[in-house]
Amino acid sequence: VHQSKLDFFCKLGYSKQDICKVLENLGQEALEDDVLKELIRMGSKPQALENQAQPSPLKLVARGSCSTTAGLKWLGEDESDCSDSLRPIVIDGSNVAMSHGNKEVFSCWGIQLAVDWFRERGHTYIKVFVPLWRKEPPRPDSPIADQHILEELAKQSILVYTPSRKVKGKRVVCYDDRYIVKVAYETDGVIVSNDRYRDLQNENPEWKWFIEQRLLMYSFVSNRFMPPDDPLGRHGPTLSNFLSKKPVLPEKKWQPCPYGKKCTYGNKCKFYHPERLHQAQLSVADELRAKIKVPLPLGKEEEGCQCSL
Repeated sequence: VHQSKLDFFCKLGYSKQDICKVLENLGQEALEDDVLKELIRMGSKPQALENQAQPSPLKLVARGSCSTTAGLKWLGEDESDCSDSLRPIVIDGSNVAMSHGNKEVFSCWGIQLAVDWFRERGHTYIKVFVPLWRKEPPRPDSPIADQHILEELAKQSILVYTPSRKVKGKRVVCYDDRYIVKVAYETDGVIVSNDRYRDLQNENPEWKWFIEQRLLMYSFVSNRFMPPDDPLGRHGPTLSNFLSKKPVLPEKKWQPCPYGKKCTYGNKCKFYHPERLHQAQLSVADELRAKIKVPLPLGKEEEGCQCSL
């Protein structure tokens, strides 16, 4: 048991010294979830991140930034996955599957619909996290539909199984939500889930900000995966900008004046006048004087002379 846990956390990049220290404190029979939580609490980092000499194990990356090379390396990803203009996508597989199955059936087809939606938009980095025990044959109390989809996505390196095992006939499951938030945070990506992760928000203030700003909720409408067009509310970014590393600001559109050519506000009018594009910005009184060829007042003449000079 000790060697299996040591090998598992060494693959994640943690040093043997830190792992042994945690196992001595918690005991050899400690759950993997508890060991991972203790490693994070004591400030231990994977070796790939340790070489970067960061001041803290969790460093908040600026929005729109792509400076997560170290996190990608220890996760076994290529740097090219982060070179495009779209953010990485991390999907809460259990949440999506149960939502598509109306909270009664673990519908793997719902996961496929979500993956296909992001693929069609051009996303190259897509990860789905599902507990390992979902590979087991379905039971009456936990039905699973289209279970073969999980293996197909796993072969494509899209689906990742979180660890689980049985101890004395009792299933021990690692907390998959922590994997989801951690990977999305490290890759500066987007979390696809209808879960609020309140417990993880209270655990880490930086995760709290990240979850609030990068959580993409969704709905299923007749086997159609539909995220909202305004993920952060009506005053927030559009869906395209939310999923992009470099948001595109919309062009400013001027509202045409409702009075048209009959407008008497002149250059003080805040609306758009297409007929005034090539005209001098004069007040209405000055325009009338120009039409009847009345000389400008003395003050206006001096201003005109100074402008001509």
